[in-house]
Amino acid sequence: MAIAPNFGSIVPSQSQQLLQSNYLQFNNSTSDFAQQYLPEIYEQEVERYGNRTLSGFLRMVGAEMPMTSDQVIWSEQNRLHVAYDGCTNDDANGIGIPVAAGIVNVISPGQTIVLMDAAGVELKAVVTSSNPGTGALVVAPYTAANTAALAATGIKIFVYGSEFNKGSQTTNWDGAAGAITGTTNVSIDPTFTQFSNSPIIIRSNYTINGSDMAQIGWVEVATEDGTSGYLWYLKAESETRLRFEDYLEMSVVEGELAAAGSGALAGGFKGTQGLFAAVEARGNVETAFSGANLTDFDNILKNLDTQGAIEENMLFLDRTTSLEIDDMLAGLSAGTAGGTAYGLFENSEEMALNLGFSGFRRGSYDFYKTDWKYLNDASTRGATTGISSIEGVLVPAGTSTVYDQILGTNIRRPFLHVRYRASQTEDRRMKSWLTGSAGGAFTSSLDAMDVNFLSERCLVVQAANNFVLFKGA
Repeated sequence: MAIAPNFGSIVPSQSQQLLQSNYLQFNNSTSDFAQQYLPEIYEQEVERYGNRTLSGFLRMVGAEMPMTSDQVIWSEQNRLHVAYDGCTNDDANGIGIPVAAGIVNVISPGQTIVLMDAAGVELKAVVTSSNPGTGALVVAPYTAANTAALAATGIKIFVYGSEFNKGSQTTNWDGAAGAITGTTNVSIDPTFTQFSNSPIIIRSNYTINGSDMAQIGWVEVATEDGTSGYLWYLKAESETRLRFEDYLEMSVVEGELAAAGSGALAGGFKGTQGLFAAVEARGNVETAFSGANLTDFDNILKNLDTQGAIEENMLFLDRTTSLEIDDMLAGLSAGTAGGTAYGLFENSEEMALNLGFSGFRRGSYDFYKTDWKYLNDASTRGATTGISSIEGVLVPAGTSTVYDQILGTNIRRPFLHVRYRASQTEDRRMKSWLTGSAGGAFTSSLDAMDVNFLSERCLVVQAANNFVLFKGA
């Protein structure tokens, strides 16, 4: 007599064969547990992209400090010495300083100046008359050649000293509009240049319903922040957090101010000035830079000499530019062994085999070179073959002294740092909170867990004239 199996029971068979009565069934469809062989399952995911996070650049070169306002304002010093570009030459009436566009003539009679033009003609003279209103100078050359030897336009002037006759007297500038002759001296009041930036609000969230939170999977999830387990929502929540932390850095690196007439501004979005935008607006941009060409690199050094001449600098580069610099440095030594240069490595052949340079000195500057993952990752600025993109950035090391409008004193800050909104009652550096009725949250009747992330921040790029942005052709 045949016995019909009950649910949950297993009926033995006289022969070793797969029967419906030998295995528990999940349902009557094709998806059931009636599988003769179980697959060999790797429970952990394979990290085929390695560490996928991109943040870390600002932690290496800057700092984070709180702020309480909608705007951060800082002041930077102007140059110490007096010089003018784009001056004109009218041999009959003298030298003209372009005082339009907010430029003030502060050269005094009795001061000695150097005049140079693009053709290489150079003339040294003493100023005999100066007009603050028109910017006109009357000069007396020290050489037999007069100002007629200079070009008519494109003249550079700078003051290098002064000379007065015996018994002469200097008096303060009296503000007269006419030509000031004789020995009247101009008193120069120092000025500074103000810059500002505004923070933006960055938000993200992840939602998972209560039923899916109670469901486990076959694969054990593991993420960069150490989260692990068989609950898939743990992975999704962790990756949302990691992605948001990357956005905190990417937003202030790529940030752009909303221009007048733009759609963003019309929609109420003000934007923020990020690193790339700040260097393009106030710093130095090298287009079609080749790390394999020593001349290109030396041109950067010459430009740094005209700016702050900060001795230590950091190079954050994409892979192509980094390798080009490696190749250039490896080829600079005259000593070779088997085609490998090692004269720069204390004449050690073993040391020469390590051609991944991390630091080097050229002229009076030290450079520390590293690859910037953000420029190499295929999901961001990497893998842009044929597209003109950013290839690297030079960031000065150390700190700068600036006048803080809020504190009312001079302070020292890294050249590159982040300001975030915070007060005694609210810290918006990196906020996260749960809402809903699952996962430990009991804030509403929603049968789900909603994970929220928020930050409000901006980047301060001080002394951007010392930064260099490398862009493709």
